Amino acid sequence: MGVHPLHGAVERLMVRVGREIVMPSFRALAPDQIMEKGPGDVVTVADRASEDALTEALLALLPGSRVIGEEAVAADAALLDGIDQGTAWIVDPIDGTSNYAEGITPFAIMVALVEEGETQGGWILDPATGRMCHAHRGGGAFIDGARITAKTSGTEPPTAALALTYLPIDVRADIAGRIPDRLIEVPVPRCAGAQYPRLVTGENDIALYWRALPWDHAPGALFLTEAGGRISRFDGAPYRLGEDGRGLIAAATPELWDRARDILIG
Repeated sequence: MGVHPLHGAVERLMVRVGREIVMPSFRALAPDQIMEKGPGDVVTVADRASEDALTEALLALLPGSRVIGEEAVAADAALLDGIDQGTAWIVDPIDGTSNYAEGITPFAIMVALVEEGETQGGWILDPATGRMCHAHRGGGAFIDGARITAKTSGTEPPTAALALTYLPIDVRADIAGRIPDRLIEVPVPRCAGAQYPRLVTGENDIALYWRALPWDHAPGALFLTEAGGRISRFDGAPYRLGEDGRGLIAAATPELWDRARDILIG
């Protein structure tokens, strides 16, 4: 095992979309090609073109499946209904759109294949560098085809990238007060497709999120856990698609997860 049976086809598709749609518009967007979906939440014409291309090809690749894409859900939230039923592709056409729209990296293209609520395959492409991270449930995690096991940064205290923006004010204040001298806090990349690999390659030890949008987390959560790391809710419950809930802690090892939970939540 290891490589998902559809890995080659999905990888080629993502690389093509990155090369033909995403990268040509990078640092070349006109002002009217960047729109605001909500306060601080932008979308570009490249996001929509990328999702359209991925959706069409993924449906053809696996007849009978459906696609749950970030931009399609923005237009029709009912597409999320039954995400834990049947066979679905979860698509983030450009993860880190704010970075992309500002003309900076990182950003990523992310795809996950889900069957009955269980993520079976996950792919994260950095189109700017060509790095492909992928994982197959029960088959391991890979970067550019080479199997990888998560490693820690080796820093003491551990290095943490904590996305505190969306936390309720009181929760954010409580967590912020717990960090000094117990964690080395580093900036978040504003791109889950960059953050999950950082937990595996030893750049970061710990990450924290409040929102658990499936396109942000399904591919990376599988990649991290298949590499030997852990991601769970604040209370230790496993992260599952289709379940309501806020708050995720991710760490390079189960031991670091326990330590992070003790520090951040108590």
